[in-house]
Amino acid sequence: MELPRGHQAGVPLLAGTDSPAPGITRGVSLHCELELLVQSGLSASDALTAATYTPARQFGLHNSGRIAVGLRADLVLIDGDPTTNILALPNIVGIWKLGMRQTASLAVTMPN
Repeated sequence: MELPRGHQAGVPLLAGTDSPAPGITRGVSLHCELELLVQSGLSASDALTAATYTPARQFGLHNSGRIAVGLRADLVLIDGDPTTNILALPNIVGIWKLGMRQTASLAVTMPN
């Protein structure tokens, strides 16, 4: 499959749903969007970068978007490797915000 032309030309690709909008479910819709990006020819790693590092860089959020000492510790732990299989992404085991583990149940149900 051919990569999107903008991506081929080096245009920054940002993933992100327009929540709250009709028909958009926060979180789940982003999982679907990333899956569609992979289906369009992006690697799983490139799709994840489009949802993390690239938006942080484009919006000037210098303290987020990547894992490094001194940055915000907003992380998800996934059962599986979403860098090679984007379908593993909904298998969330844990979430950390500002370095603190979140205790709320976060079941993600993907639409059929």
